[in-house]
Amino acid sequence: MVAPQTWSHWLVALALNTVLIALAQRLPLLTRAGWVHAGALGSLLWGCLGPRGWLAVVLYLALGSLVTRLGFRTKQARGLAEGRGGARGPENVWGSAATGALLAMAAALATPPLHPLLLLGFAASFAAKLADTCGSEIGKRWGRHTVLITTLRPVPPGTEGAISLEGTAASLVGSALMAALMAGLGLIAGRDAWLLVTLVGLGATLIESLIGASAQQRWPWLSNELVNGLQTAIAAGLALLLAPLVRVAVS
Repeated sequence: MVAPQTWSHWLVALALNTVLIALAQRLPLLTRAGWVHAGALGSLLWGCLGPRGWLAVVLYLALGSLVTRLGFRTKQARGLAEGRGGARGPENVWGSAATGALLAMAAALATPPLHPLLLLGFAASFAAKLADTCGSEIGKRWGRHTVLITTLRPVPPGTEGAISLEGTAASLVGSALMAALMAGLGLIAGRDAWLLVTLVGLGATLIESLIGASAQQRWPWLSNELVNGLQTAIAAGLALLLAPLVRVAVS
C-alpha cells in the first residue's frame, strides 16, 4: 500500500537524502554529480513510496557497485572495466532508475487498487537492471565462450550484444536476488510475483542484448544509458502485461 503523502513527509525526504548524500560522497560509487542526482532520486522515491522504495534502490546501487568491482583489475587490464574506476555519473543514475521513478510517481498518484500492479513494474525495472549489471560484469570477467546473441558467432567479451553462459546465469541470479529484496521489503507479495519479476528481469536483459547487437550498432545516438532505459521500461511493461497470468493481486 502507498500511503498519501504530506508536505512534512516530502521535507523529511529531502532533508534526509541531503544529509546522507553529503556523508556518502567520499564513497567511490558515484561521481560528485552522480551523488547529487542520486540525492534527487532518493528524495523522490522516499517521497512517493516511503522508506521501502528508497531502501530498495539503495540496495540495488550497493549490489550493482559491488558486482562492478569484482575482478575489476583484470577487466581494467583487458580494457573492459567501467570508466572512472567504476563510479557512476548522472546519466547512469537515470538510465537505471528513470522507469522506476516514473512508476513510483504513478503509484503515489494512483488509486489504491492500482498500487500492487505499479509496484510490480517498479520491482521488475530494478530486477532487470541488476540482472544486466551482473550479466555484463561477470560475463566480461569469467565468461569462457562469448557469442553474439543474434548470430551465436564468437566475439570478444565486452562486445555490444554479446552473451555467455556464465553471464546469463549471473543475470538470472541478479534478477532473482533483486526480486527477493523487493519481496522482503513488501513491495511485491507472493511466490508468483517473485517469479514473474525474476523472469521478466532476465528476459529484458536478453532483449537488451538483441538491441545492442542490432539497433545500437546501426544508430550511434543509441547510447548505453538510453538502452538501459529501454531495458527497464521493457521489463516493467512485460510485468504489467503478464501480471494477470500469474494471479498477481491488483486490489
